[in-house]
Amino acid sequence: MFNFNHDFQCITLKAMCPKEYTTTDFGEKCPMPQVSKESACQVVVDFLKKQKNTEKIDVALVEEQIDGWVVRGTCPIDLEGHQWAEKFAVVIDLKGKIKETDFALL
Repeated sequence: MFNFNHDFQCITLKAMCPKEYTTTDFGEKCPMPQVSKESACQVVVDFLKKQKNTEKIDVALVEEQIDGWVVRGTCPIDLEGHQWAEKFAVVIDLKGKIKETDFALL
């Protein structure tokens, strides 16, 4: 007969994690990034070149988040003949799609 207090104390079960998940130091599951830092940056630069009609995009910071990447930087814009700098923050999901954009004049 089994004695549950003694026979099963040292048994641990390890389940296989799907490839799209990884475990953090605290045991939480989070999705593994499918898009690299460089490719997320390139997606944002290409998007801004088309949207802002400029060739000069300065990427300052690329942050990894659980659900994707946040790319921040500046780009020039022309307002009534005057050049201004505009800062941007673009959120990219794990599949490389743009989820959110935020622009503000400096």
